[in-house]
Amino acid sequence: MGNKQTIFTAQQLDAYQDCTYFTRKEILRLFYRYRDLAPQLVPLDYTNQPDVTLPYELIGTMPELKDNPFRQRIAEVFSEDGEGNMTLDDFLDMFSVLSEMAPRDLKAYYAFKIYDFNNDDFICKSDLEKTVNKLTRNELTEDEVRMVCEKVIDEADLDNDGRLSLEDFQQMIVRAPDFLSTFHIRI
Repeated sequence: MGNKQTIFTAQQLDAYQDCTYFTRKEILRLFYRYRDLAPQLVPLDYTNQPDVTLPYELIGTMPELKDNPFRQRIAEVFSEDGEGNMTLDDFLDMFSVLSEMAPRDLKAYYAFKIYDFNNDDFICKSDLEKTVNKLTRNELTEDEVRMVCEKVIDEADLDNDGRLSLEDFQQMIVRAPDFLSTFHIRI
């Protein structure tokens, strides 16, 4: 009989499996990834559900995010506090949505939230400008950015209100075959 460390109760692991696209083994692997960011803050025993939140400054350094121009926005969208500071639940949610197993509609919903910088439930011209600038790492001129944004709104705005709703965005994603292959993180 070994001294096997109990990180989660069986019920906790079942709950994590039910609300993510991960196996128990993947959940444990992600727990260790989370813990590796701040071993002094994250206990090895989560059976009593400790109140631990890692600051964005640590989350943003992960290899999967550090080179992503949307890293801060991704962390903000998935964090309960909206500031990018993450609990283990937030961390697992983020990896679950960005996993290859998550369905297209769920990915589209979160991509929409990430690109909706002003959080008004629409992607407006200023949201698109920020998105294009981040995607191109500010290498386009103002006129080029404006042209791209106008073209996107022209093609994707189904109700012609000058902005993209979630429905408009989802229709646009359906026509983007590479969306699923680019909107993911491998664990």
